[in-house]
Amino acid sequence: MTSTIKDAPASPAGVFTFAGLASAVYTALGTVRDPELDEPITTLGFVASCTVSEEGQAQIRLRLPTYFCAPNFAFLMVADAYDAVTAVPGVAGAEVILDDHFASDAINAGVAARAGFAASFDGEATDELDELRATFLRKAVLAGTDLPQSPKFKGAFVARYSFEDVHEWSPYAQYSITYQTQVAPNLKGNEQAVIGFQPAYALMDFSGGVIHNNTNIDLYISNLADKRAQLTRFTSISPNNDNQVYVVPAQPRTIGIRVSQNF
Repeated sequence: MTSTIKDAPASPAGVFTFAGLASAVYTALGTVRDPELDEPITTLGFVASCTVSEEGQAQIRLRLPTYFCAPNFAFLMVADAYDAVTAVPGVAGAEVILDDHFASDAINAGVAARAGFAASFDGEATDELDELRATFLRKAVLAGTDLPQSPKFKGAFVARYSFEDVHEWSPYAQYSITYQTQVAPNLKGNEQAVIGFQPAYALMDFSGGVIHNNTNIDLYISNLADKRAQLTRFTSISPNNDNQVYVVPAQPRTIGIRVSQNF
């Protein structure tokens, strides 16, 4: 028995009903982008079919819009799709097949053998595609594409109220909140699938105190709601070789008194 997605539409508005593992595989394919158009291959309709067997064997068929699409671009997408699918927990193996392309045989065989671009086109290519990938990353920066460690929104709100002086002491109270949307710590889809996302969070701080001449005394509470916000996620080495994810959390609720002097 298999779970299958077939003839995926070019619009993300399409609705599918399929088993959980196939859903996870298709979601992973959404992290693979056309290097030139900088859009997910699922949105562009390049995923012709996605099948996952009960044993966890995934078969993906890709079909690009043109028969003569540049082989380096095509190779990047097929290789990235393979990496993204094999990183999904529960997938025992994957076969990614590029159909209806003039270099399908070389690309399919090279990706299946993990041979790299130069070895897949022996005698025709001498370099790997790292520089090409870097070029399109720079293009993504200029285009404003979401990048690793760059939330779609991050903002802070600060409210401060100063009370009337009491015997030359100036009381005040201050409240602040910092909010950040979800963050992808890694750009490559296969590595991102291992590390996962940093969830959105909101952190609140409060302080109140008095100022007299150059002396400031205040009571502060950091992380007022004691939220376990994740500030970063990482692995000690490459995520392809280490699936132990470490999380750096926000400082827990902290209460203290500060005394400062301005000179």
